[in-house]
Amino acid sequence: MRSGVVLTALAFGGMGAAGGAEAQQRGEPQGGWGLSFVAAEPVGEMALFFDRGFGAQIDGAWPMSSDGRVRLRGDIGFLIYGHEQMQYCYSVPIGCRIEADLVTTNDIFYAGVGPELAFPAGPLEPYAYATAGLSYFATISSLGDEWGYADWAETTNYSDLVIAWKLGGGMRLRVSRGSRPVALDFGVERHRNGIADFLTEGDIVDNPDGSLTLYPNRSEANLTTFRFGVSIGFGWSRD
Repeated sequence: MRSGVVLTALAFGGMGAAGGAEAQQRGEPQGGWGLSFVAAEPVGEMALFFDRGFGAQIDGAWPMSSDGRVRLRGDIGFLIYGHEQMQYCYSVPIGCRIEADLVTTNDIFYAGVGPELAFPAGPLEPYAYATAGLSYFATISSLGDEWGYADWAETTNYSDLVIAWKLGGGMRLRVSRGSRPVALDFGVERHRNGIADFLTEGDIVDNPDGSLTLYPNRSEANLTTFRFGVSIGFGWSRD
């Protein structure tokens, strides 16, 4: 029995070494950087407050095993799920010769780190991951010109910081080889933000005396996001 166990271990070790060697021969990336466009849909109670959100995400993965299939992943991104814009004139004596736009956005900024498992098979690389981190809900107002190029004042009207968990997976389709292979990246993520306090469109009321009245919401703040982007890997060139 001991001999069988030893032979089995050697066989699996040989398979692992062969897999790593084969990955090197194919020039498969062991990690990389990615930039994605993100579309979000609220889940559960959160769907009562808004329909969808859009944003972007940057992620990176670093190899933690010799064959590059176990990786340490980190990502950071943002979503805008609400937007309001109002136009104002300056007070006398300038008046409406110079106009200003007051723009308010409802945002979610998030970041996390955790393990990623990748399963490269030629040009295709399915992967799955889990991260732990933070999500920052913020409603921000800024004053600038009507083209949005000259914002000269900004205020965070309301914010909340929560611990966040995320499960995700996707597929990378390699479109070029070399030492920095490029791949198209498609993914889906489930954000579990727990209970959060946040504002949505219309939750800030401007009073006649210049003061503000806020109507914050408290709810489960879970999301599903869909990603499409580009990943640049690092591996070996065997062209």
